[in-house]
Amino acid sequence: MTDKVDILAIGVHPDDIELGCGATILKHIHLGFTVGAIDLTQGELGTRGSAEIRLKEAEASKKLMGLKFRENLGFEDGFVTADNKAYQFEIVKRIRKYQPDIVLCNAIDDRHPDHPHSASLVATACFLAGLTKIETEFDGGVQSAFRPKQVLHYIQWKPIKPDFVVDISGYMDAKLAAVKAYRSQFHDPTSSEPETLISSKQFLDSVSYRASDLGRLIGVEYAEGFTSDKLIGLDRLDQLL
Repeated sequence: MTDKVDILAIGVHPDDIELGCGATILKHIHLGFTVGAIDLTQGELGTRGSAEIRLKEAEASKKLMGLKFRENLGFEDGFVTADNKAYQFEIVKRIRKYQPDIVLCNAIDDRHPDHPHSASLVATACFLAGLTKIETEFDGGVQSAFRPKQVLHYIQWKPIKPDFVVDISGYMDAKLAAVKAYRSQFHDPTSSEPETLISSKQFLDSVSYRASDLGRLIGVEYAEGFTSDKLIGLDRLDQLL
């Protein structure tokens, strides 16, 4: 069985993917696309829960979403930087292994510094993965150069203006179920853990509010927004909603 996937979703913390583009992933899996995921860190600096708990939650979410695979690269939470050569090479190896046509990754600007740093790190790695003079090996085999067609960034805490949005109507409940798999992180009235900005009911509600508002702007029930590292082109005008 080939390792190739159509879409590779990358998040610097477990739960970034679900929050940022979970419904888009669910929709594309339903449409027959193969999707895998990579978490760069274990989210070990999070106020609530632990790295071990987050790994279990990420596995539970993987099963709910129907991902082909989910990896965790074990980078250092809170200290991800775009110019870390070792981190770049680890991502290059995965890009070449999985050969995704599309990469979805963290927001280009956000409250948590790991998010934009990861956005730049992944975009750089996607470019480097296409350079033939960069040599890598994985599982004992020499890898070939490969570069994804698109690197797209989902939107997180900050209300960045998207370059385009995806209609996710019909997939919002499944997205929220995947988000809520991270019980240690989000609103749980029975939890005795310290309250954080993302553990409030308001934050969880805002996930739906944002999707509803983006949907309103294009005349559908819900939507998720993305920014692109390059100009988006259409083959024909009737692809527009």
